[in-house]
Amino acid sequence: MRFAPRPRRALPESIIPMINVVFLLLIFFLLSARLAPPPPVKLDLPQATSDSRAAEDLVLYLTDGGVALGNLQGEAAWQLLAGLGRDQTLTLRADARHSGTDLAKILARLAHLGITQVELAVRAK
Repeated sequence: MRFAPRPRRALPESIIPMINVVFLLLIFFLLSARLAPPPPVKLDLPQATSDSRAAEDLVLYLTDGGVALGNLQGEAAWQLLAGLGRDQTLTLRADARHSGTDLAKILARLAHLGITQVELAVRAK
């Protein structure tokens, strides 16, 4: 008795190449993403009227408790600012509750230290 030959089954397609592509994309996005550390203090920034963006290299935070620069707060932050070069651009992130008088005092102290390039960070509309 002769049986008909078995029909050949198609081999299932492997999903390994797709998994490899997904992992390569994941690695690419992790390496190309700019991960910024969280700010040392929580601020409510004032509202912006233009679309220009501030440089984020050197950021001075002004809060109710004083000033913060990186992990330094208070006089330690001012001492670090005193040692900076005069051509540094500083971004000032002040809480919206501060008045213009408070900002003027901070700007005067920065000018006394020789820092004249100051950008005020604000919220975009």
